[in-house]
Amino acid sequence: MSPQEREPAEGVVRLCAIRDQALSVDEALSAIADPACGGQVLFVGRVRDHDHARAVTALAYQAHPQATERMAAVCAEIAQEYDVRAVAALHRVGDLRIGDIAVVTAVAAAHRGAAFEAGQALIDRLKASTPIWKNQHFADGASEWVGLP
Repeated sequence: MSPQEREPAEGVVRLCAIRDQALSVDEALSAIADPACGGQVLFVGRVRDHDHARAVTALAYQAHPQATERMAAVCAEIAQEYDVRAVAALHRVGDLRIGDIAVVTAVAAAHRGAAFEAGQALIDRLKASTPIWKNQHFADGASEWVGLP
């Protein structure tokens, strides 16, 4: 199916939000549920306890006021460019602890190949172009911003 023949992005993008509350994997999976889809790809990004051989104790995410609009645009691009029937993306802001979910993306397609391809493109583009920045706090008391323009 060509991009011109696909459903409009607004029918395919089922969930797109930035939240200051805990994210739900189940919510993302429910959003992309579709009986025509045999392939679902889910990505869950969690706060890890290290970065570049330094112990991380916590993270704080901040979003630009237009971050939700940019995130929605990325979801719409994926919906138009890939043979998918459903797209979902959630990102957390605020203070997070080790193990907390920072981002959830999900796509559904008729076949696994398209789902895998779209799923990777979705998380890669969101990370590259959505203005959300993290402040990593290290065990030694230092901190650093990551992803600033």
